[in-house]
Amino acid sequence: MKLSILVPVYNEENHIKKVLESILKVKFPVTYEIIVVNDGSTDGSLDEIKKVKSNKIKVISYTKNIGKGYAIQQGLKLAKADFFIIQDADFEYDPKEIPKLIKHLIKNQCDVVFGTRFIKCNQHNIIYYFGNQIITQTANLLYNRKFTDVTTCYKAFTKKVKQKLCLKEKGFGFETEFTNYVCKNNFKIKEIPITFKPRSRKQGKKIRLKDGFVMLSKLFFYRFKN
Repeated sequence: MKLSILVPVYNEENHIKKVLESILKVKFPVTYEIIVVNDGSTDGSLDEIKKVKSNKIKVISYTKNIGKGYAIQQGLKLAKADFFIIQDADFEYDPKEIPKLIKHLIKNQCDVVFGTRFIKCNQHNIIYYFGNQIITQTANLLYNRKFTDVTTCYKAFTKKVKQKLCLKEKGFGFETEFTNYVCKNNFKIKEIPITFKPRSRKQGKKIRLKDGFVMLSKLFFYRFKN
């Protein structure tokens, strides 16, 4: 069995090397590959990526920034594995959390695992927290679920899910497009608490208020799309 860790990167020269080195130190329950997608970074991100030498790392690089959703789509095209997970390049999420999510997939307890930030962790930017909860509770109403965090980066899923994915969103709309997809297709979904170290806009956080509105609108769009 094999795991593909997808790492979309855009202007994260201060963090990406540390993230990749941290992944390589983790003891995973299966073999793994790391697929890094440099999404048109204009800083030194690509140079930092190249400093990490490992035959487990594959790099895709684009000269134009298109968006997180697009980067993930391209990474999935290259990924050859049984299990998949997304790892942001900003180190808000600690790669040491990944094995406990993947173990639930290995044991065939579910098809999708969300790493929820709002059960175990109490460090949150209040604005981002309430924005997330509006989106999450809307998803719960639309799908009669009890999610606590649908916009989490840590979305782990099986090959069965990947084979049926038909993602279209190129930006942050991916977050709720994915949620809509796995709910509509009745995949078994589990949430697992994770730790989280949020950063501010001054520290480089890229998601903005407009992205929240996009994610919310995509919930309705894909929920009622035939």
